[in-house]
Amino acid sequence: MTPPDDFNPQVVSAETLETGVRRIVAPNPSPMTYRGTNTYLVGTTDLAVIDPGPDDATHLQAILNAVGPDQKITHIIVTHTHLDHSPLARALAKSTDAPVIAFGDATAGRSEAMIKLAETGMVGGGEGIDHDFKPDDIVEDGDYINGSDWQLEVIHTPGHIGNHICLAWKDLCFTADHVMGWASSLVSPPDGDLTDFMESCAKLEDHDWRIFYPGHGGPVADPAERLDWLIEHRLNRESSILELLEEAPATAQELAKAIYTDTPPALLGAATRNVLAHLIDLVRQSEVSALGKLSENTQFIRL
Repeated sequence: MTPPDDFNPQVVSAETLETGVRRIVAPNPSPMTYRGTNTYLVGTTDLAVIDPGPDDATHLQAILNAVGPDQKITHIIVTHTHLDHSPLARALAKSTDAPVIAFGDATAGRSEAMIKLAETGMVGGGEGIDHDFKPDDIVEDGDYINGSDWQLEVIHTPGHIGNHICLAWKDLCFTADHVMGWASSLVSPPDGDLTDFMESCAKLEDHDWRIFYPGHGGPVADPAERLDWLIEHRLNRESSILELLEEAPATAQELAKAIYTDTPPALLGAATRNVLAHLIDLVRQSEVSALGKLSENTQFIRL
């Protein structure tokens, strides 16, 4: 999917999106982060900071500069433990005395299947993970985080990574890296789990959302349409994989090269990880089989 050209925000500058919601884009643009990580400030008096972002002194100062004379940062919420979302939490907590809140550390929320895969050490993964992250307070699915004029509901949405959460406030949702408008999410086993990802999409479909505020890129103005697209996109990828495996056994990388024909070489590695996630999911569905132990270099066959 080609990123839209109309999202060109000022970085390290607070922009009001609606009453009680401001966004500061971190100065960490890349092929995987688009213009940079979106840090959100929620509230008008007690402020929640959602996803402080990478460990960057300029971004830290931008967050602190956005706090008005009658405001105070009371909560620091991390949606998941990737290096572009969580590392600045500790420095921000030190500057504000606010607790760091998250679902857990880097391995929290992993499915049993991914735990077993991680124990083998054969499928790689671990890219971009903040292994040092430890929250002060742990939240679970269905919990509420409360400020003076806001209440955020925690929705556990594993898939991109096991500890991923979205945060609902009335009819809006901060979807972090689960739902974005400019690209689909990376799912890289054993940190990511495609089975979980699809179930999390279905979970979000149960709500009538007005708008999504993602971890990268601009707001998603039609959440239902975007969720439908994400689910269909994954199902189409699955069909393409199965069709190619009807012809001959193949590895994840071989399949990625055949399917992601318009993907720049720099992103082929991420595409391969997504295909591997599909293959592992298809093994669990008894649709394909691995010719040997599951690994990045294993050939797969259609059953």
